[in-house]
Amino acid sequence: MSAVAPATVDPADPWIPRSYRVTRRTSESPDTATLEVVPSEGALPAFRPGQFNMLYAFGVGEIAVSLSGDPADRSRFVHTVRTVGAVSGAIAALPAGAVLGLRGPFGTPWPLEEARGRDIILIAGGLGLAPLRPAIHEVLGHRERYRRVVILVGMRNPNDILYRHELERWRSTLDVELEVTVDRADAGWHGHVGVVPSLIPRTSFDPAHAIAMICGPEIMMRFTAQALEGVGVALERIYVSMERNMKCAIGLCGHCQFGPLFVCRDGPVMRMDRIAKIFAVREI
Repeated sequence: MSAVAPATVDPADPWIPRSYRVTRRTSESPDTATLEVVPSEGALPAFRPGQFNMLYAFGVGEIAVSLSGDPADRSRFVHTVRTVGAVSGAIAALPAGAVLGLRGPFGTPWPLEEARGRDIILIAGGLGLAPLRPAIHEVLGHRERYRRVVILVGMRNPNDILYRHELERWRSTLDVELEVTVDRADAGWHGHVGVVPSLIPRTSFDPAHAIAMICGPEIMMRFTAQALEGVGVALERIYVSMERNMKCAIGLCGHCQFGPLFVCRDGPVMRMDRIAKIFAVREI
């Protein structure tokens, strides 16, 4: 799969971040925040669902973060960031008015054009809902383009659930099937308990004409792809988002090498049949 040309990045100088200002910070959970950012000057670049930006916390460092807003909204970029280290912690803590550096968008998108006229299954594990959120916005914004729409979401526990109000709104849509499960329930949880693949037999779609898009921890994506294949979804119609160790975003540094591929250049969205052999090797 060839990468989508990042027309929003100056090809002569893709290393230099632009200045962006945080306009809003929303706490999603104790360790996760959603930032809305706008350029300090100039126009906001367009993006496609599945692409990512490189976010730079001045004096700390830079990380790759998926775009998680509505691609039809050309007024801002939206990023959901979980604190897992010094850089992500510094970015997630930025208040409204703070400035950060941004390069992008980069990478390959979700295959929404290919999915037209098909059943579409969007499956997220944990923070993997953030990279899928733009695709969900686009699908629901152009609902007539697709047949059945199934959204499956898995979280560790109820406190980790992202975008609660949006999930309720999506669930209330009559022609969308949405299921949420948690690994560990608390006393207030009355929904499904179990891993994401356990939701697949509970849903209704045509495996022979469905296309699936998965994002989450790699072990979750591997077992979910196996479950989909088990009910008849061909591997060439299963896509995963691989975000791992991206540093330069243009395929030069080698940090994100994935067998013969580079995640930043050949992904992050990849077709499962093209990566199945190396995806199953734990050392890669």
